[in-house]
Amino acid sequence: MTNRHPARAAQGLPARAGIGLKLEHARALLDEAPDLGFLEVHAENFMGAGGPPHAFLTALRARYPLSLHGVGLSIGGEAPLDEAHLDRLAALTERYEPASFSEHLAWSTHDTAYLNDLLPVAYDRPTLARVVEHIDRVQSRLRRPMLLENPSTYVAFAASEMDEIDFIAEAARRSGCGLLLDVNNVQVSCVNHGRDPVAYLQAFPVERVGEIHLAGYAEDRDDAGDRLLIDAHDRPVGEDVWKLYRRALRRVGPAATLIEWDNDVPALPVLLAEAAKAEAALGEASDFNRRRAS
Repeated sequence: MTNRHPARAAQGLPARAGIGLKLEHARALLDEAPDLGFLEVHAENFMGAGGPPHAFLTALRARYPLSLHGVGLSIGGEAPLDEAHLDRLAALTERYEPASFSEHLAWSTHDTAYLNDLLPVAYDRPTLARVVEHIDRVQSRLRRPMLLENPSTYVAFAASEMDEIDFIAEAARRSGCGLLLDVNNVQVSCVNHGRDPVAYLQAFPVERVGEIHLAGYAEDRDDAGDRLLIDAHDRPVGEDVWKLYRRALRRVGPAATLIEWDNDVPALPVLLAEAAKAEAALGEASDFNRRRAS
């Protein structure tokens, strides 16, 4: 039976900034032990039984809380979840006991094929029922609530019957899962679809947010000459995303915040500098909440 209460209370991540673990940084993280709130790892990178990656992760797990982030469950897919994949994921959570587990509102499988992308879903009632069923299965198998991440999208389905926030909120309400608010995805999707990112944040069910993601986007132009933002994860967080993040913190309150940088990965000090910016914003949000409460 699914744990039907907001996941925020069940998550153990501190309301601090963290970075994604890259193996090229593992030795420096162990030697220098920078002051970070947590490390996030992609689950699919650690589904083997052993080797140097697990040796590093075991040592780092002794120093930092872990956030486990999945990219391969295909929560929005039409087919049932891959039970073998789910078993590997369950073994990983049992081994490392992460403070948080999250996945995307997306699909990436078709029949027996795994696609190297996170594709959008139609916001209709059959898809909603399927997503809730899949979340229920994940939470039951892992014996913990998960966080569902809002997507970055470039196209929308004509068949959609509800807007994205209503869909996400209802999926969370029915399943009892928490939410991962990816602020960069808000900026990317809203610009691409001609929506207001501030209005999106105002409508988002922030009471269920257990973690926030920040990342850098690339910019292009579509065939009509309009701005097209791409969730690239290959550069610093944009100033517009920082501004949106500070707005989000006014609603969410201080929350665990990840700097995502998965492509063209820079030297560790660059990531730490981005995390320091998030840490400063979290401090400002704490000060704001204290003033408002006094």
